[in-house]
Amino acid sequence: MPDATPPPNALAKPAAGTPLIEARDLVKTYTMGDMTVHALRGVSLDIDAGDFVAIMGASGSGKSTLMNILGCLDLPTSGEYRLAGEEVEGLAQDQLASIRNRRIGFVFQQFNLLPRTSALENVELPLLYTGMPRQERQARALRRLEQVGLRERADHHPRQLSGGQQQRVAIARALVNDPVLILADEPTGALDSRTSVEVMALLQQLNREGITIVLVTHEHDIADFAGRIIVFRDGRVQSDEPNERKDAAAMLQSLRSEAAAP
Repeated sequence: MPDATPPPNALAKPAAGTPLIEARDLVKTYTMGDMTVHALRGVSLDIDAGDFVAIMGASGSGKSTLMNILGCLDLPTSGEYRLAGEEVEGLAQDQLASIRNRRIGFVFQQFNLLPRTSALENVELPLLYTGMPRQERQARALRRLEQVGLRERADHHPRQLSGGQQQRVAIARALVNDPVLILADEPTGALDSRTSVEVMALLQQLNREGITIVLVTHEHDIADFAGRIIVFRDGRVQSDEPNERKDAAAMLQSLRSEAAAP
């Protein structure tokens, strides 16, 4: 359930079906010594609010560069990018940080949790920058942990949690600022098959609740949980197709039934 009171920097979510991400002719080049690397070569795409998109491609195809730009972690060399109507290209670093904090939740392959910090404190971290009182921060973080099924593990440190539980803590942290967009970079890459399905079931549920999800993955089985698959090659969009996505919750129930069978 969404929180009754939004964080002080939260903004209204765009209506489903309206553009959330608008990218036009994105170019990104890097200079390495006397060599120029063309990471993106004129990429244009739109992602609507409420979409669940998987981005695939070989190493060096440009997908990670695109994710960094979509996440306001980097700026294009040229081109235009709007997130929820805000022009992103050309912004200063503090402005990019503000957009990240107001708009985006991040989920990473290696979880990126602080090892000596409890699950609750890890989830609270994004709220430290909002000026929210401690009691309210903790209450919001507990609600997000409950949402991912880990409220009873709030005082556990990452080493006391399984890989799947650590990733769910990371998802709770991504949710705590009520983002309009979750960017998930290989979120199942460090997990076994069954735990991967559990994480994808959670992401699909969040998507059904209205959160836009953009997922980078090398795994076709994981991409099949998305409603649209974009494939990159050599810094360009090679294909962009709708996908009849698999139902992770139904698959998880089937796996449980098989495990329970004599």
